[in-house]
Amino acid sequence: MKKLLRPGVLIPLALVLISLGAWAVWKNQGGQDPAERWRLDTADRGDVVQVITANGNLNPVTSVSVGTQVSGTILRLHADFNSEVKQGQLLAELDPSLFNAAVASSSANLNSASAALRLAETKEARTRALVGKGFISQAELDVNVQELDAARAQVEVAKAQVSRDKTNLGYATIRSPISGVVVARTVEVGQTVAASFSTPTLFTIAKDLKEMQIETSIAEADVGGLKEGQPARFRVDAFPGQFFRGQVRQVRLSPTIQSNVVTYTVIVTADNPEGHLKPGMTAYVQITANRKQGVLRVTNAALRFRPATPEPGKDAPREPVKEGEKPAAAPGKGGGGAPGSGGRGARGGGGQATQQRVYKLVDGKPVAVPVKTGLSDANFTEIVEGDIKEGDKLVTRDLVAQGTAGPAAQPRMRMF
Repeated sequence: MKKLLRPGVLIPLALVLISLGAWAVWKNQGGQDPAERWRLDTADRGDVVQVITANGNLNPVTSVSVGTQVSGTILRLHADFNSEVKQGQLLAELDPSLFNAAVASSSANLNSASAALRLAETKEARTRALVGKGFISQAELDVNVQELDAARAQVEVAKAQVSRDKTNLGYATIRSPISGVVVARTVEVGQTVAASFSTPTLFTIAKDLKEMQIETSIAEADVGGLKEGQPARFRVDAFPGQFFRGQVRQVRLSPTIQSNVVTYTVIVTADNPEGHLKPGMTAYVQITANRKQGVLRVTNAALRFRPATPEPGKDAPREPVKEGEKPAAAPGKGGGGAPGSGGRGARGGGGQATQQRVYKLVDGKPVAVPVKTGLSDANFTEIVEGDIKEGDKLVTRDLVAQGTAGPAAQPRMRMF
């Protein structure tokens, strides 16, 4: 023990301990390999695509509900589900017995009214002759003229009744108003349909299943970037992994307000030449609202990064906000929705430039670089201005501050 306490032994031991302590402090202060301390991304050139996602159901572009204008019992059906029909083709027949009887009755009334008219004409002619000879008064002639006019009116009423009953008889045969495919049939033979208050629907006919449309609801924050003709793609559960192409056909002006949430209906059309898409399928839509190709871009993680302990006078967690201005939102907050999630989707930032900052790794330390950003999507943001060039290494994460560095980043001192 006394030998260990000699000056010749204590001095070298003290030097070793001091060296180890200095090395540990140097490592903790960032003197380690930058690859162990910082997670980096590289600024590059590529595409930034602003995508808006939504859900909707597939339906034919044009579909017609075929009903009946008269009440009756279904006598025959001439079309079924999936039947291809032509315009004017017979679809169904109602029992015509009552309608035939109505036509016969009104026709008989017309014959009776016609006979009464002939009698009135004869009486009027005879009375007029007698008045001319002075045998009867003018008053009697006036009465006969009035009776003749009434008889003529009754004939017109009877004719109208016959026309109405024949029209109703024609309504007993239901024909297709368009050429297309029967996608729904809601009646059976023997079923009674009543048209007293509203027209009952017997068939639904799609004009053409070669073209389909999707009716989606888009949040008011996203609808400003949409316009007719923008490209879209979508997938359906029936064909996982396969995307179908479409485009925006209509952005409707009428809003839908539910629980103070405002949405707008956007119609997306798509070709269906092979008939894979069926009416009613749920479609998960991605609409390309904006696209910039070959622009200088950085990852959104690089824009979100802030050092845990900024250098005094150099870094601050955020830019000071001037009076009357709003702080810039972090890019990508509007995104994050997975395709088909039905939310607002990966809309990212718009095309307006916003002041931000990123951190370049210089001599192993992050240095703040002010930049002006443009279009943003779920992963990348365009750099419009700033001292950033392609290939620059940008800090996205402090591994030591988050406790994710390797063993070399957290040295331990041995106890002697």
